[in-house]
Amino acid sequence: MVYRSDMSGAERYGVVSLIASATEILCALGLRERLVGVSHECDFPEDVRGLPVLSEPKVDPRAPSGAIDKAVREIVRDGLSVYRVRVEELERLRPDLVVTQDQCEVCAVSLKDVEEALRSLTLKRTRVCSLRPRNLQDIGADFVRVGEAAGVSRAARRLLESFQQRLDSVKQKAHRAARRPTVICLEWLDPVMAAGGWIPELVEMAGGTPLLVDSTRSFATVTWHDIGSADPDIIVLMPCGFTLRRTQKELQNELLAAPLRELRATRAGRCFVADGNAYFNRPGPRIADSAEILASLVHPDLWPHHTGAARWSR
Repeated sequence: MVYRSDMSGAERYGVVSLIASATEILCALGLRERLVGVSHECDFPEDVRGLPVLSEPKVDPRAPSGAIDKAVREIVRDGLSVYRVRVEELERLRPDLVVTQDQCEVCAVSLKDVEEALRSLTLKRTRVCSLRPRNLQDIGADFVRVGEAAGVSRAARRLLESFQQRLDSVKQKAHRAARRPTVICLEWLDPVMAAGGWIPELVEMAGGTPLLVDSTRSFATVTWHDIGSADPDIIVLMPCGFTLRRTQKELQNELLAAPLRELRATRAGRCFVADGNAYFNRPGPRIADSAEILASLVHPDLWPHHTGAARWSR
């Protein structure tokens, strides 16, 4: 599927994105019209929802977090993929570029899934761009990687510059704070997992001190006792792939709510539910929004208004 550029006369190619963050990167680079297919999780910008969907999960994403975790572990234990690539649709669209990831086989369609799908087809011209963000620097590097693969390197450099400026602005403003509250961010609730990767970096940038996980490790399975012993000033719940409303519904489970209610942070009104699906767990341009949201939770005196998060109490 080939398009002609109305600006330079150069060939412009059809692109398939199999990870939501890559879809956001592509659109931020001005490549929305080149997208011909997306993953089942791609939902931003709004107008990508009508594009052909080329992936599907093998577990029910609407299930409680404990059931999802159990199903995923069983699939992975058997050496299988958590997702299916719709190879017939891939054959029909015949993209010249597929963007995927090899960071986490649980979070999204993996490089291995894409390579296996392409081997079964006749798409010899199709190139694969695989992303692997571990930290904030990697996220910015992925902007450039996608831009180079799609032939828009200049736009990628501009996007990276704007992204870094927003992060720097948060960091500089947070340095005005008199103290640095301790913070625990949770990326899953059953079992309880503390967020790693770029999240500890965002906490520090926002003027906080991360607890339990303070490096770019992907996550750490912990217990409510571990969290209670760490005694954070602030706790932020941002389950991977969960909207704010979905997490609030999850917390209607008393087995999860009871230990959370006992934490000092909750009693002090500093337990928050964040939209992990749109922001924190999606390593694309909106990570800059995530830094601003987190800063508003850590230092509300410096950032009095915020969206994407809500106070939780029961």
